[in-house]
Amino acid sequence: MAATSTQTMNVVSIDCPQVDLLKLHQLDAARYPFLLESVAQGQLGRFDVLFAFPQDTLTLSDATDAEAFQNAFHDAYQSLQVPDIDSDLPFTGGWFGYFSYDYAQVVEPTLNLPVSDLPLAVLVRVPAAVMVDHQTGQVHFMAEAGFEACLDTMHQDFESAQARPDKPVDIQVTNRWEEPEAKYLNGIETIKDYILAGDIFQVNLSREWRFELSEADYAALYASLRRNNPAPFAACAQFGDWQLLSSSPERLVQYRAPWVETRPIAGTRKRSADLAADRALIEELISHPKERAEHIMLIDLERNDLGRICLPGSVEVNELMVVETYEHVHHIVSNVRGHLQPGMTPLEIIHATFPGGTITGCPKVRCMEIIAELEQMPRQAYTGSLGYINRDGSLDFNILIRTILQQGNQVSLRTGAGIVADSIPERELKESRHKAKGLLNALLGDV
Repeated sequence: MAATSTQTMNVVSIDCPQVDLLKLHQLDAARYPFLLESVAQGQLGRFDVLFAFPQDTLTLSDATDAEAFQNAFHDAYQSLQVPDIDSDLPFTGGWFGYFSYDYAQVVEPTLNLPVSDLPLAVLVRVPAAVMVDHQTGQVHFMAEAGFEACLDTMHQDFESAQARPDKPVDIQVTNRWEEPEAKYLNGIETIKDYILAGDIFQVNLSREWRFELSEADYAALYASLRRNNPAPFAACAQFGDWQLLSSSPERLVQYRAPWVETRPIAGTRKRSADLAADRALIEELISHPKERAEHIMLIDLERNDLGRICLPGSVEVNELMVVETYEHVHHIVSNVRGHLQPGMTPLEIIHATFPGGTITGCPKVRCMEIIAELEQMPRQAYTGSLGYINRDGSLDFNILIRTILQQGNQVSLRTGAGIVADSIPERELKESRHKAKGLLNALLGDV
């Protein structure tokens, strides 16, 4: 066991290569409510973070209260802000954050989005965490200065949780509903009319599935989800009477001085069980004119977003159109980054990029108006964001795609596709099902 301390935080580290932090969450969900996992490891998947000992919570339920919500967070952030923390650990004390897609009406007040019965945003003060480093095989227990007593408790809880046997995962669906195909197909035709009229270039249209479970065991469902659809930005977040279970492959925004970056995904192909056919699908995806044009358009959108908060001339595309492969799909991904302007606050960084252009379309605001018109319901968590803000201003947030919302024994999910002028409606409907496959398998077994 190794221990390090600074003026801002204390860290105790142990060697423990085989760790499941979900067990610790299940041991005491009130003490350890939020888990971010890198289930698909690699360049983006070094750490798992289980946030511990939540303190004060800021909740925004109505957009008319947004100014008070933002001011309260700004005051809390300023009172705890510290200089840049030199640490390899991703979380060094601060806040866990959730922003629903419908928070977009706070970022852009001209929007009139459907009303949701869930919060628009939640920010929870968190002074401690348990982190797994997949690269070194170490577990790190971190507590801010002043919260040192949490270290022993976390270590004891960790030992108790890891000794517990694995619980069998048995998901029983008693009822299911899928949004009618006709609504989606008609929506695609309407979007194509808007495009031909010169109103927009592309819109991401989504559709919903709902399920009823025999038991409201969200942790078991998350365990099934991460097995069936491993992803680098996975999450299990407990908000009392509702939970978010995510297997997202997409980052919204990350800031670690001096770079602020976003990682847009645009372009999808279903995977094949045949190796040669799977390689052919990758080649088809990366060379397809429609996919390339759509991806470049969205890179330009993200460059514009970052340009509002970055130093002039610093925005660059440092990874251009690489293919990332996941359990059920291939995606085209790029990375856009820039040097953050001095004086920018965490909420200003989030607002500049929120919601992600890949899940709205271009131009953003008009696309969100069309999405509201055609989907006719709040998106809630879908295409919103989960992540954390450190006391030094660094942050990391995902985009909530491939995500399940659970309320009691009721669960729902959405998937979508980017609609452009030459989209074939039946193919876009099929793509929405490809993207849902991992989530449906988590609920229903292989489908």
